[in-house]
Amino acid sequence: MPGAARLVKILLGIAISVALLVYLFWNVDVRAVLARLADTQWRWLVLSMACNLASLWARSIRWRHLFPRGSHPARLFNAVMIGYMGNNVLPLRAGEVLRVYVAARHGPRVSTVVATLVVERVLDGLAIGLILATSLTLVPTPREIAWAAEMFGAFVFVLLLALVVIAVAPLPCRIFIHSLTYRWPAIERRLLQAFDVMADGLQSMRRPRQLVPIVIWSVMVWIFVVLAFWTAFWAASLDLSLLAALTVIAFVGLGVSLPSSPGFIGIIQAATVLALSFFGVPRADALSFSLLLHASQFVPVTVWGLALLVVEHVSLSAASQRPVVSASE
Repeated sequence: MPGAARLVKILLGIAISVALLVYLFWNVDVRAVLARLADTQWRWLVLSMACNLASLWARSIRWRHLFPRGSHPARLFNAVMIGYMGNNVLPLRAGEVLRVYVAARHGPRVSTVVATLVVERVLDGLAIGLILATSLTLVPTPREIAWAAEMFGAFVFVLLLALVVIAVAPLPCRIFIHSLTYRWPAIERRLLQAFDVMADGLQSMRRPRQLVPIVIWSVMVWIFVVLAFWTAFWAASLDLSLLAALTVIAFVGLGVSLPSSPGFIGIIQAATVLALSFFGVPRADALSFSLLLHASQFVPVTVWGLALLVVEHVSLSAASQRPVVSASE
């Protein structure tokens, strides 16, 4: 990517984060926010942090099952932690590059690692879609938000259907793409390269012995995430239900897909405040909770990830070296 385009994306993300923070803190009693933070129930916050770290551990186990047989991936938990740390401190989600770099150093090809990450992101998108659909079915919301959620739910359904078709019949799908795009060779090449990456990552989904643990560990990932958010409510002395936790997770999951500064500063706060507004939580209380939640997830992951950089002998400059992946690698 040209340097100017990267700079524009970085500046846009920072501008969005700053604008959201200014909006959130506008006409809010900062002293009330600080007072709520001072009343934090630390034992519950520690439990919330432990659940969040457990979700990353479960994510690393699920990731292992996404690799095709014979790949022999190693130190995937280290790669996950370093990747999430990188997203916290580096722009343009460069932590994903670090994650590929660390995982590929221990056996699998870069293209294989990238393929599994693509599938993992799709699985996360499906989970967020299901959580969002569940939440907005049970929580009264403005029609504009409900309409957007319905559109997202339809997109998730189409995506799920496409995944099933690609996993079951990859060759007919490839032929179909060729038949649609052969008149434009450049477009055909790019689409087929993207398709090959996706199909490669879906190899494990075609084997029941791998699909079952993938489903089980996907459920475990999100159980730990829900527990992390729910116990964070207790840490903030908010008497809210599991439904509220699911709603916050859904909105945060959608929010972090938007451009932002490193660590999703501002995005997480805005998504959390919006989600909690449906449950009658005052803005000062919701804002203090969003700061507490963000810190409880940001600090442990960043500190642990930085420590693992030393263990893995990885420099953050590796994030500037984007791996080149081709379908034929």
